[in-house]
Amino acid sequence: MTPTPLTDELVYETLHQVIDPEIGVNIVDLGLIYGYAYAAGKLTVTMTLTTPGCPMHESIAEGVKNILQTLEGVTDVDVQVVWDPPWHPSMMTETGRAMTGVRNA
Repeated sequence: MTPTPLTDELVYETLHQVIDPEIGVNIVDLGLIYGYAYAAGKLTVTMTLTTPGCPMHESIAEGVKNILQTLEGVTDVDVQVVWDPPWHPSMMTETGRAMTGVRNA
């Protein structure tokens, strides 16, 4: 059996499953994922949260780690939560804006 290649589409599709429990929208459409790097089985995700004092910080980061560890070939996941650049509603996708009722920012 040929392993499924780790592609941007697969990583982001998988991350769509992580929902911000306070907002009820996935972290990709909220614009919280800044990027990722993959090397030798380790997937490092750089992301932010809507506010530095987000009470769901650990829950969301653990959700990211847990879901990405299910991908074939991923042996380790490191979630880096950063605050620069700070999150802004303009980072949301059109889908995220529609789901939250936020107009174009």
